[in-house]
Amino acid sequence: MSNQDLLFMPATQAAELIRKRELSPVTYVDAVLAAIEKTQPTVNAYVTVTADAARAEARAAEQAVMDRQKLGPLHGVPVNIKDLFPTAGVLTTYGSAIHADTVPAEDDVLVSRLKAAGAIMVGKSTTPEFGHNGHTTGPAFGMTRNPWNLDRTAGGSSGGCGAAAAAGLTPIGLGTDGAGSIRLPAAACGVVGLKPTTGLLPYEQTSDSFFNYAVAGPLTRTIADAALMTETIAGPSPLDPWSLGAPRQEPFGARPANLSGTRIGFLSGLGKPADDVAANTRACLKAFEGMGAIVEEAGADIDWMAEQARTMYFGNLNVYFGHHLAEWRDKMDPLLVHWIGLGQGFGTVEFRKAQLARSRLYRSIQKLFERYDFLVSPTLQETAITFDRTKDMTGSWADGWNACVYPFNQTGNPALTVPSGFGRDGLPTALQIVGPWWRDMEVLRVGAALESVRPWAHKRPPLAAGL
Repeated sequence: MSNQDLLFMPATQAAELIRKRELSPVTYVDAVLAAIEKTQPTVNAYVTVTADAARAEARAAEQAVMDRQKLGPLHGVPVNIKDLFPTAGVLTTYGSAIHADTVPAEDDVLVSRLKAAGAIMVGKSTTPEFGHNGHTTGPAFGMTRNPWNLDRTAGGSSGGCGAAAAAGLTPIGLGTDGAGSIRLPAAACGVVGLKPTTGLLPYEQTSDSFFNYAVAGPLTRTIADAALMTETIAGPSPLDPWSLGAPRQEPFGARPANLSGTRIGFLSGLGKPADDVAANTRACLKAFEGMGAIVEEAGADIDWMAEQARTMYFGNLNVYFGHHLAEWRDKMDPLLVHWIGLGQGFGTVEFRKAQLARSRLYRSIQKLFERYDFLVSPTLQETAITFDRTKDMTGSWADGWNACVYPFNQTGNPALTVPSGFGRDGLPTALQIVGPWWRDMEVLRVGAALESVRPWAHKRPPLAAGL
C-alpha cells in the first residue's frame, strides 16, 4: 500500500484492517503525523499537534490488537479535534490570544466518546477566534489554506477540519456548526460535512444551552465515515437539554438507500449560485431522478430572515465576547471586534423580533416536509473564494457566498453537504441535503445514494502527490 493510499483511506476501511491485524496503528499514525509536518507550513490545518501522545496511544492501540482485546469502532483511527473543544491536558486556545495558555483538566463529552471508541487524537485543528468567521484565519495562528488551491480559503469556522480531511491529514475530524461552520469548509474543500439535528450530538460548549443553534458534527471524506462517527458519539448528555429528547437512530447500514418515489424539493429561491455551481447541482438532481426520486422546485417564497439573522448573530457575539474588549481588543481579530461593535447597536426589541422571525422560518421549513421527504440546494454559491474577499462578510446573507447554510442552523434540521463536482477553476462544488428533524441517518443514506453514482472520495488535491 502506498503512503498516499494509506493517508486517503476511509476510516471505516482502516478500522477494519486494524481489527484484522492487517494495518498497524503505529504505521498509520506515523504516516499521518509525517503528512501533517510536511503540509503544516502551507496548509496550516493544525494549531497544536500532539505527536508524542498520539504515538504513545498508537503503540497502546497496537498492543490491544495483538492481545485480542475488545476494540472500539474507531480503534487506531487518527482524528483531529477543532480547537473549540476542551481537551484534557492539551492546549485549547479557541483560536484566541485570550486563551493562549488555557489547558483544560477534562475532555469535552464528544472527545471522551471518540477516545472511548479507540480514536487517536493527533492534534487540535484551526478555527477563527471563537469560531466567529466563515473563513479560518486569525492573529493567533495565521491562515488556513485550501488544499485544492493554496490561494483560496478553506472555509470556516471548522476550516482546519475540512483542510485536514481533504489533504489526507486525518480521515475524520470533529467540528462545530453555528452558521454553516461544518458545511462551509466541507464544501470549499470537497469533503463530507454533517450538521446534525440540534441535540443528536450533545454540544456542551454553547454559552446558552436553550437558545442554541450551534451543533457539533463530523467532517470526513466519505458518507460511511460520517455515519460511523455520528453513530459512535451520539447520545444524550445532561449538560445539553436538546440532547435529552433525541431518539435512538436506526444504524446507517441497517437498510440500503432506495430513492424510488422519494420526494425531493429543490430550493431554487435560496441564493444566486454561479453557473458552474448551478450546472453541478442540476446534474445531481438528474442523478436523483435517475434513481427514481421525484424532484420539484420548492421554497421560492420563504422568508429567509437574512437581516434578522445578522441581528441575532452579531448580537450574540457582543453578548458572548464583548466583555473581552476592554482588555484584549488589540490582540483580537479585527473582524470579530467589528462584528461585536455591530452587535452593540441592536436593542432588545430588534433581538426579540429576530427570535420571532426564527420561529416563523422554523415553521415554514417544517411545512415543506409535509410535501417533501428531503430538501436540496447548493451548499455554497461559488467555489472557495480568494482571501481578499474574506475580510468583511457583513453584507446581506440572502445573496452571499454562504446564503444556503445559516437558515438550517436556525431551524435545527439535519443538513449534509456532499461534493457535487468541480467548478471552472478546478475547485470543488457541493450540494446540501436537508431532512426533517431526527432523520439524520436517512439524510446520510440519500448522500450515499448520490455518492454511489457520482463518487468523489478517490479524488485528491494536487498537494497529495508530494505526500
